[in-house]
Amino acid sequence: MARFFTAHSRIRNSALSVLAAAAIALPAVSVSAQARGPEAIADVAEKVIDAVVNISTSQGAPAAAGAQRSPQTPRPNLPPGSPFEEFFEEFFKNRRGPEAQTPNRTPRRVSSLGSGFVIDPSGIVVTNHHVIAEADEITVIFNNGQRLKAEVIGRDQKTDLAVLQVKPTGQLTAVKWADSDKVRLGEWVIAIGNPFSLGGTVTAGIVSARNRDINSGPYDNYIQTDASINRGNSGGPLSNLNGEVIGVNTAIISPSGGSIGIGFAVPSKTAMAVIDQLREHKEVRRGWLGVKIQQVTDEIAESLNILPVRGALVAGVDDKGPAKPAGIEAGDVVIKFDGKDVKEMRDLPRIVADTPVGKDVEVIVVRKGKEEKKIVKLGRLDDTEKPQPAVASRSTPPEDKSVVQKALGLQLAGITPELRTRYKIKESVTGVVITGVDAGSVASEKRLAPGSVIVAIEQEQVNAPADVTNRVEQLKKAGKKTALLLVASIEGDMQFVALSLQ
Repeated sequence: MARFFTAHSRIRNSALSVLAAAAIALPAVSVSAQARGPEAIADVAEKVIDAVVNISTSQGAPAAAGAQRSPQTPRPNLPPGSPFEEFFEEFFKNRRGPEAQTPNRTPRRVSSLGSGFVIDPSGIVVTNHHVIAEADEITVIFNNGQRLKAEVIGRDQKTDLAVLQVKPTGQLTAVKWADSDKVRLGEWVIAIGNPFSLGGTVTAGIVSARNRDINSGPYDNYIQTDASINRGNSGGPLSNLNGEVIGVNTAIISPSGGSIGIGFAVPSKTAMAVIDQLREHKEVRRGWLGVKIQQVTDEIAESLNILPVRGALVAGVDDKGPAKPAGIEAGDVVIKFDGKDVKEMRDLPRIVADTPVGKDVEVIVVRKGKEEKKIVKLGRLDDTEKPQPAVASRSTPPEDKSVVQKALGLQLAGITPELRTRYKIKESVTGVVITGVDAGSVASEKRLAPGSVIVAIEQEQVNAPADVTNRVEQLKKAGKKTALLLVASIEGDMQFVALSLQ
């Protein structure tokens, strides 16, 4: 079973290595380097290895306070199927050894090793956020053996990047950035890092893919490479054969934790923007549009007359967000933002986040088959974590006597005070409540459940079961193959669902 791992190694007392995955490369060689191919690797490695560093961190670990208190580190609360489940199972099993029998122990230090690279000769170092997360002390170790204490300038968990400052006695060797948008599939790249705490190690490969989404965060657009990346490489750069950094190595896919030739790097274009903000503001200030979006599927595209299939479908608009006063509505499909094409849903959050806060942005949407232009004054995203709403039970409720219509495999009823209370429907939600779903129906496959509310069909509001059946008949007569429903889920989230009319 393939597993995702972040790219650094963690050593706890018994030299237990944790996860890793990263790579590096630096200063410029010659314009002809790419033309020479692998022959340039030795020249690049020789010139840039001094800019690649090892990152060593330590963190205090409190001792047990007597026999009645477990000396074990609390086990993390991992979601089912987490790629880290197997690792932590082994880690905590190993900790239940002889030392776990000792009622009193002296305080220990937890160590972690990763990689990084210098981007400014004055002492600015880039690495991964997870390499230095929760560290009490950070030491940057250079290729010549020099060790310097580092301070954190800023960090960004969403892109897994961090910027450190060291105070060197002289000028340091630094790398230059390249434009990751110009990277070609099959282009040779090299990685220099600290795999398994071995120190400066060079590996080579090619760019296997671009714009990869590995579901690690809202702004995924990784460069994929087959250059060997292993535990302890996290935070190192991936470079081209001109010695310029095209990405920051961050993760690998591996059944065992070792390299199988599938590694991922944050593209330099993304990294540069984040790092510049961290250096200037010590935080990342991202743009905010104030909409909830979903993918435009083939069925939804057909219902909305969006050809070719593209864009991000607006499923809901925040009442306090910038999109509402600009006139953006649920059902609009955003196909262009600030002059940049939105080819699919996941493009929009990244483009919005990279746009300056407060900028007046031109947004092109498709509404009822026609393009419209909106001007939005972009707000600032609040990155603070918000508690998730409680999920109501999806158990089948008793038969509802108020059902008056049936359509699309759904039992439908008008919202009554009794139904609003039973299904905990918010007062602000209006429409037609689903009280039953036929087993084996398309609606069941789309996970519609009793308690969900149909708010609109084909962007026309419905208020009674008869509105739903009438609208479905109109669509069938018009030759439509699908009906696009705007549904408020049990959790209160708005979502578009396309149901077949055949």
